[in-house]
Amino acid sequence: MPDPLRRLLAAPPDLPVVAGLPALADALRSRGVAVVQAPPGTGKTTLVPPAVAVAVEGRVVVTQPSRIAARAAARRLAHLLGEPLGETVGYSVRGDRKTSRRTRVEVVTTGLLLRRIQHDPELAGVGAVVLDEVHERHLDADLTLALLIDIRANLRDDLTLVAMSATIEAERTATLLGGTGADDDPAPVIDVSGALHPVESVWCPLPPGSRRTDDRGITPAFHDHVAATVRRALAEHEGDVLVFVPGVGEVDATIRRLRDVPADVRPLHGRLSGAEQDQALSEGLRRRVVVSTAVAESSLTVPGVRVVVDAGFSREPRTDHRRGLSSLVTVAVSKAAAEQRAGRAGRLGPGAVLRCWSKEEHAHLADHPEPEIATADLTAFTLELSCWGSDDVRDLALLDQPPAHALETARRVLLDLGAIDEDGRATPRGRVMAGVPVDPRLARALIDGAGLVGARRAAEVVAMLSEDVRAPGGDLVAALRSLRNGDRSGSWRTQVKRLEVIAKEHGDHKRSPDSARSLTDDVAVGLVVALAHPDRIARKRPGGSSYLMTGGTGAAFDRRDASPLAGLEWLAVGDADRRSGEREARIRAAAPLTEDLALEAAGPLWTEADDVTWSDGRVLARRRTMLGAIELASVPIKNPPTEAVTAAIGEALEREGIDLLTWSEAATALRARLGFLHRALGDPWPDVSDEALTTNLDAWLGPQLARVRSAQDLRRFDVTAALRALLPWPEAARLDELAPERVEVPSGSNVRIDYSQEQPVLAVRLQEVFGWSEAPALADGRVPLLLHLLSPARRPAAVTADLDSFWDNGYPGVRADLRGRYPKHAWPDDPRSATATRRTKPQRDRG
Repeated sequence: MPDPLRRLLAAPPDLPVVAGLPALADALRSRGVAVVQAPPGTGKTTLVPPAVAVAVEGRVVVTQPSRIAARAAARRLAHLLGEPLGETVGYSVRGDRKTSRRTRVEVVTTGLLLRRIQHDPELAGVGAVVLDEVHERHLDADLTLALLIDIRANLRDDLTLVAMSATIEAERTATLLGGTGADDDPAPVIDVSGALHPVESVWCPLPPGSRRTDDRGITPAFHDHVAATVRRALAEHEGDVLVFVPGVGEVDATIRRLRDVPADVRPLHGRLSGAEQDQALSEGLRRRVVVSTAVAESSLTVPGVRVVVDAGFSREPRTDHRRGLSSLVTVAVSKAAAEQRAGRAGRLGPGAVLRCWSKEEHAHLADHPEPEIATADLTAFTLELSCWGSDDVRDLALLDQPPAHALETARRVLLDLGAIDEDGRATPRGRVMAGVPVDPRLARALIDGAGLVGARRAAEVVAMLSEDVRAPGGDLVAALRSLRNGDRSGSWRTQVKRLEVIAKEHGDHKRSPDSARSLTDDVAVGLVVALAHPDRIARKRPGGSSYLMTGGTGAAFDRRDASPLAGLEWLAVGDADRRSGEREARIRAAAPLTEDLALEAAGPLWTEADDVTWSDGRVLARRRTMLGAIELASVPIKNPPTEAVTAAIGEALEREGIDLLTWSEAATALRARLGFLHRALGDPWPDVSDEALTTNLDAWLGPQLARVRSAQDLRRFDVTAALRALLPWPEAARLDELAPERVEVPSGSNVRIDYSQEQPVLAVRLQEVFGWSEAPALADGRVPLLLHLLSPARRPAAVTADLDSFWDNGYPGVRADLRGRYPKHAWPDDPRSATATRRTKPQRDRG
């Protein structure tokens, strides 16, 4: 019997990718690597895997970004071969597998292949891997590509790799793949032109005065608008309608608004069971409206669709690494994604896309979505690297390197979880956690929670958290009860079964079953959530409605949600995000907790420390018991350590300024003289700037600091004496010589020098310096005095640091002016030889 794959390729369906298959075969024979660039609808997902399979020995593993896409792709190819799933073609996804020993092409999710690579780096029995939709830049896809390149370079030079992309990312991918060969040339790129039918763009913006989103997400008005646009699509166009909305909540909201349309309205998203997904993808007797998340954007074909309604949003991961908050956020779709969505309407014939925004708004969209590696939480990514044994992420062939601060944050989290050691290597516990198909934080909650709440309940809560389940008022306990009683929780129930097996095998069962059963669902859910996110354990702030989380971030419920949890003393926060411009995070999902269980979940965050601070003009010394940033107890300390008091005052001076001290005129003058000598002569004359004095408090304020308890105590300091303690010896004996307080002028007056400016200033009446040829210089003659020469009425007349030149050039003009204003005063022609005088009025003529 002929090979069914060869038979298919001998008479393939009429798809554009057929034209590129010979070039693909040549590339695999010559290089063993290739990139296929083809837009959606060209048949690459259907026909490239069979073409690879006939070119290599062993199984061909094909990746897809989602379970829905993997099952659909396998079903489509098996249908073309005329075989049931599990024969030549099969699939493996989380919780569902249809393969056999005869399977040549196996379609899997990217995450599942990543698990296999960690378990078996040589991929025994696999001849080729085909990575589909690499342009989507999901985090696990970027990492899987990098590890496969590493395997080909170091373990399996015979492993064939094919990457398939629908965008310009193909060239970058080709460069990475080419690096695995001897010549390092980019991998061959097989470019397949699309054959989509024309798609008419219909712009359907929201009416003026309405908003698409607010601080809570998509508005009810926009949901109404999307539903109205679907009705318009049904009325004005032929064929089934595919509607794109960002998330499961929006799918449900849209379906509720379309109950009365003359069509079968079906949801499509990753939380549905396999049977429910199949129903959405199957054509029926009536016209269909399929309301989908982004799972139908590229790799997944929804048959019968001739019209697309695009709400214009996608859901992407965002992480606030400083506050430890990560969540999925709703953002405007990129131009590239909008084009891919529109292309779904042009596969069967001419179609239409109704976009729920304006042409002007479209021009401002981003060209491409940001890769997840730049925005997502990297904890799971970093654990995978540790399990792989990679010492430096830069050694891996990643399309983009991860942000350094995000990697460091992830390493700290994993260290706290016990998943890696101080050198960054995965611990045995970390390897177990990496094998759990959830985020490492949730894996920790499953393993540690099994003995505290029971394996079944731990699995239920972790499965719920991994599904990103929402509940009215953010009540996770109510959400769990809804899942237990609901008829649309198939994927959750499947995940619970898998996680329960893991919990029983690897969970910490030191606690007795009785202690697990003694916890009610309310606090049991809270404990598991707290184990997953100990940094989000929250306690109500005294006298208010907001909370403080152990990580130091404030949080509160949205008042419009009327959450039944608001006001509880302790919470375990499962999900929180912080809106731009706001200091506090918004609690989106939480469960009740007690202080005892908070300590159970976050024991490593418990600390007891002496805290000496300056507050409201006083030194406050307390011994504080803390759970992270949350204060559990506080008692006064009578005699705090001197160094702690010094540090507290230093912080106060740094925060409020050196003016907390009382600066007498003498202290200010001495500081100015010392500052001048430090600038002019340097060491050993001390730096007396604000920063230097604040940094070296103990050196000049000395033991007096230990007696300070208030601002009043601080004001009693003899700052002048304290500054004199900084004088260097024996140089201090020359202070008055190098920087005298006063200088005697020819008139006999002792005039104070002003050291507050960069160059010392002597402000003196012009008549008192007659007889001087030059001004004195300070600091061993290095710095001349800057003379501010004054009129008899002490008004500025001239400024000079070169008196000799002034007498020749400046004085004649000044003399003429002053003679006019003060005619009875003596203004000699030769000031160098004239007698200086302190008199401001001339003597009366004697008769």
